[in-house]
Amino acid sequence: MVDLVVRSRRVVTPEGERAAAVLVAEGRITAVLPYDADAGAAEDVDLGDTALLPGLVDTHVHVNEPGRTEWEGFATATRAAAAGGVTTIVDMPLNSLPPTVTGEALKIKQVAATGQCHVDVGFWGGAIPGNAADLPGLHAAGVFGFKAFLADSGVPEFPPVDADQLATAMNAVDALFVVHAEDPDHLRDAASSPAYADFLASRPEGAEHAAVATAIAVARAAGRRVHILHLSAATALPLIAQARAEGVRVTAETCPHYLTLDAAGIPDGATEFKCCPPIRDTANADRLWEALADGLITCVVSDHSPCTPDLKRQDTGDFAAAWGGIASVQLGLPVIWTAARDRGHTLADVVKWMARRPADLVGLRNKGRITPGADADLVAFEPDTEFVVDAHALHHKNPVTPYAGKRLRGVVRTTWLRGRTVTGDRAGGKFLSIDEEN
Repeated sequence: MVDLVVRSRRVVTPEGERAAAVLVAEGRITAVLPYDADAGAAEDVDLGDTALLPGLVDTHVHVNEPGRTEWEGFATATRAAAAGGVTTIVDMPLNSLPPTVTGEALKIKQVAATGQCHVDVGFWGGAIPGNAADLPGLHAAGVFGFKAFLADSGVPEFPPVDADQLATAMNAVDALFVVHAEDPDHLRDAASSPAYADFLASRPEGAEHAAVATAIAVARAAGRRVHILHLSAATALPLIAQARAEGVRVTAETCPHYLTLDAAGIPDGATEFKCCPPIRDTANADRLWEALADGLITCVVSDHSPCTPDLKRQDTGDFAAAWGGIASVQLGLPVIWTAARDRGHTLADVVKWMARRPADLVGLRNKGRITPGADADLVAFEPDTEFVVDAHALHHKNPVTPYAGKRLRGVVRTTWLRGRTVTGDRAGGKFLSIDEEN
């Protein structure tokens, strides 16, 4: 019995874009047939020329609940994700209170999230000084791996690790480690200033370069997988390429803001653009695009990291005092599609970067692809429709975004999670675990 068929002349499959009918039963894709196939489904949706994409997978989202729910929460973050075509998120272990650094903290977070998730949710654990003994239990409880900072995280309850502490953590558990790679010895205290150039100078490319080298060296010695989070500095790309050529299991991601925003265009006092590592110049972004196209950078994720408007210090425009984080989980798809199309890339490229490869990173083989056996996470997407970003129309909790007023291309019309339309009224998401059968 087929519950649903969704037809489109532009279905993006792992083999490319084609006209097809996608059949769904009991939440899974059962077949991908010719566009006009007789499916006998209870519900038959014909999208015509509207594209059908797999649900995106965003492995870098800060939900912040519990503890800092005024910044963001599971209900608002996952509603925003679904509105942006994201059907799976993996939540970072900070900035919630408590951070997800013990098994008990994971349970507390899951209790807080229960009944609130509009998309499927997985969890990262955290590696901090002194918690190596907790990591095997956390991994057994289903976290997808462990995040570590090599520089100050911005919150005192999640301190950074040095190279020796990272090695201790890696040797404690055979898991994926995802690393915020900035070297504190290369960072400078930012002077109070509304000038973005002053903030940018405090976090130079050399800080990322040195920290990527440290993460790779530790992973090589421990024989572990390491993933470089939110890569901003293109100067670190040769280090990653060389390490991979030598057999080190290292991957890297970047974010929409590093690919599409330009340091030279950030106005004085526009603290909504502050993030760490920082947005750099257009030449740097060009090199990130090249690395993405050739597979050196494997995926694009949001690093959705919102806060309350007062913490952005928009009253003073002081970059040094403002919280560093960009809220973009709802906008990643149109932001990247707008820029990718102008650079000659296809929807299939965007799906590879934002759906299939992030799913593969964390071992979710039934996510991020339109193929028989995969979860029926689907997105109806109008790639040629333009819109202007209205921050107050976004679903994340606090309407602050550097994309406000920007004209983008690509509108999500419908999102299905395991074959059911996500309306924002019914929280139908489930928790995902690394030990699931995928």
